Amino acid sequence: MTQVLIIASHPVPYIVPLFRLMHQSGWQVQVAYCSLQGIEAYDDPEFNETIAWDLPLLEGYPWHHPPNRSPRPGLGRFWGLINPQLWSLVKQVDVVIVYTGYVYASFWIAALSAKLHGTGFIFSTDTSQFASRQRTSRFRQWLKHWLSPLIHQVGDVILVSSQFGVEVVASLGLPRERIELTPSAVDNDWWLQQSAQIDRAQVRQSWGIPLAATVVVFCAKLQPWKRPQDLLEAFAAANLPNSYLLFVGDGALRIPLTERATALGMGDRVRFLGFVNQRQLPAIYTAADLFCLCSDYEPFGVVVSEAMLCGCGTVVSDRVGARQIVNPGENGEVYSCGSIPTLQQVLQRLLTNRQHLEQMGEAARQRMETWSPQENVAAQERAIETALKRRRKTEFRKFG
Repeated sequence: MTQVLIIASHPVPYIVPLFRLMHQSGWQVQVAYCSLQGIEAYDDPEFNETIAWDLPLLEGYPWHHPPNRSPRPGLGRFWGLINPQLWSLVKQVDVVIVYTGYVYASFWIAALSAKLHGTGFIFSTDTSQFASRQRTSRFRQWLKHWLSPLIHQVGDVILVSSQFGVEVVASLGLPRERIELTPSAVDNDWWLQQSAQIDRAQVRQSWGIPLAATVVVFCAKLQPWKRPQDLLEAFAAANLPNSYLLFVGDGALRIPLTERATALGMGDRVRFLGFVNQRQLPAIYTAADLFCLCSDYEPFGVVVSEAMLCGCGTVVSDRVGARQIVNPGENGEVYSCGSIPTLQQVLQRLLTNRQHLEQMGEAARQRMETWSPQENVAAQERAIETALKRRRKTEFRKFG
């Protein structure tokens, strides 16, 4: 049976269910975590919060933590993950799948070991556009465009989370058969089960919001690239009675948003809940009527999947990768990023038609039936077969 090593930067709630499913499906799989950030509490400067996930992320599959030898360990910098033991782990398996991104030293340790030892090498990228969430110099943009095709050629197969990612990676010159769409899924069963147990009236009461009111929720870091200010301005301009806006998350824009809500006269109808951990999120989505994500940089946006599983229709900008699972007019709407007047019109149309909102919520749940961990794992199985075929061809050329 094919031996598979998965290398992940750290345990993440929406990826761990995939590892469990692989193990339950009979895969000979081992997960190597370069860091245990998230299991171990850490300071997230973008959330302005110390975070430790409240779900059991290390249960239900075999895992290992090869020591991180970085002098300054941590995520977000190239030398923050240096796990030399990956070299020997990679040469012991048939295929390695890397979920770290290529901006860490550990990625290149694994890549070089795979190439030297004939191990199939697959890596995941969340690329869905060439833009970056932060402004960079023209030189860095040019360098990225020049290096990207070379970097992606390193993989026998590239895993992408949306059809838009497929198109971007294909534009780098990679043959289509070496690109595999793996739906960026969450644990659908868990979200559906949790949502079914929620008492909407009780949750609304805890917010001080009437059950008859309409509630829009934004769940993300309150950072510039998420554009929460667009939703606040559009909501205020729509000026719909008996409607409320919830911001779930924290970050640099919380104080400016709070001040702006007051200046707009919306202080009593806009609520800031701060950072909310995983176990509390189903109640928020289920008790809301509409979910919005306004980002100008969002490779996918798993919060969209979470909200849809809890019966929320969704409105997303055209820069959000998850727009692939939003069918305009059915389970949500897609608008041009940054167009506050367009977003205002969408809110006015949807929030004044409760029946349509309810239909959108049901359609959202139905859409998620074919965007699940099962589809993701099936796609990774195809990727493994492709990688093994490429390795066999390489060996044949070498010794043929």
